Amino acid sequence: MRHLVALLMMSTPLAAQGLDGYVLSADIGIGAEYGPAYPGASDSEASPWFILRNGQLTRPGAAGPTTDGFSVLPSFGYVSGRDQDDHESLAGTDDIDAAGEVGLRLSYDLGQTKSYVALRKGFGGHSGVTGEFGAKYRFDPSDRLTLWTGAEARFADSDFTRTYFGISDTEAPNTAYSAYTPGGGIYAASLGVEARYAVSPSIALLGGVEYTRLLGDASDSPLVQSRGEPSVKLGVVRRFDFRF
Repeated sequence: MRHLVALLMMSTPLAAQGLDGYVLSADIGIGAEYGPAYPGASDSEASPWFILRNGQLTRPGAAGPTTDGFSVLPSFGYVSGRDQDDHESLAGTDDIDAAGEVGLRLSYDLGQTKSYVALRKGFGGHSGVTGEFGAKYRFDPSDRLTLWTGAEARFADSDFTRTYFGISDTEAPNTAYSAYTPGGGIYAASLGVEARYAVSPSIALLGGVEYTRLLGDASDSPLVQSRGEPSVKLGVVRRFDFRF
């Protein structure tokens, strides 16, 4: 299954101010994503999309977010497992367990624009360090519809890229490939559009389309059948409020 990045992030300035009398709101839900079966695959498949999005910190009676500016936030990621038996192109490679990622995200909000950088440490399927940096712009065509456009670059150390794009010396004799050891750095870049449509004050539909391009050593991996990775996702969320 394709790499599900970052997806789980709260965009509220918790570290910058006290919380007494504040309301923390967030969209929480589930959906489905249709994209590459694994990073670099030419075939696609559906996978779950776990949604924790659009966090906002407000005070009762305030018109919007409490402040612009910097915030330091938690960042979580998930990478699906990979099984050699599921894809002919992976025959002879080692199976990879699902991986979780935990780290921090630094963001800066200025009006409708948000820029950010995140760094996470993996556990389970990989033990590398990975993250992303980018920017998003929000606009509201109507009271119910909100759109975000964004651009993002993804980076990782060599432990991560060797796990998902490398061929080890022990794997090579069992595959049709020569040994390959990719280095770290920026391994992908993406452009995307995400939309939120409010069905009711507490329920909304969330969807998006994204195009990701593998770069650098990752794109040169013998496991990569396609450097371009389009994906589409759709889910339903409920707006939750947590009072402090």
